Amino acid sequence: MKYVSFVWVVLINVVLGLSGCTTVKPRDYSAFRQSNPKSLLVLPPLNHSPDTKAVGSVLSLTTFPLAESGYYVIPVGVMTETFRQNGLDSPEDIHNVEISKLRDIFGADAALYMEITDYGSSYKIISSDTVVTAKAKLVDLRNGMTLWDGSATASSAEDRNSNNQGGLVGMLLIAIIDQVVNTTTDKGHAIAARMNQRLLSAGRPNGLLYGPRSPNYGKVQQ
Repeated sequence: MKYVSFVWVVLINVVLGLSGCTTVKPRDYSAFRQSNPKSLLVLPPLNHSPDTKAVGSVLSLTTFPLAESGYYVIPVGVMTETFRQNGLDSPEDIHNVEISKLRDIFGADAALYMEITDYGSSYKIISSDTVVTAKAKLVDLRNGMTLWDGSATASSAEDRNSNNQGGLVGMLLIAIIDQVVNTTTDKGHAIAARMNQRLLSAGRPNGLLYGPRSPNYGKVQQ
């Protein structure tokens, strides 16, 4: 009986330990709430993927989830043209602009800095997946303080039918077809939209807070 009791104690401790490892630590939103940004400037993301379409694709999809979350977003076209007229075309150069300059030019309360770490389709023996991964941080343009940061990923594998009928040859053919279709139609754009929703929609665990234009403004974050 003593041995059984000992085993149960060990098992309980292991379970508690594992559950503790998976607990998401609550984010401190005190600086975010104190800053209370109302207008956002989204900068062109840095692209660490080999796909040159990544920057334009991800950038064009950022406005919707941020606006839906209650923020006024400086139009992407206005931002891009303003930088171009000042001789800045690359995301790297734009990310190096002083926050005081960004504040003076655009009048936004905060800027969103993004980095794309994965974008595009890859062929993996019996499957072809399109993956988009990015991280972001929100910086107060009045004092340079980071108000929030996060990351998200999305993949076409989430939509794949688990039915493997047709055998190995059928799976290989499907993978090849998917690879061609995903590449020629830029499937990454659709996957980027899903990734941006996960990354930039307010109300998600440890995600952005709702902005002042949202009916959920001031709602306690989960």
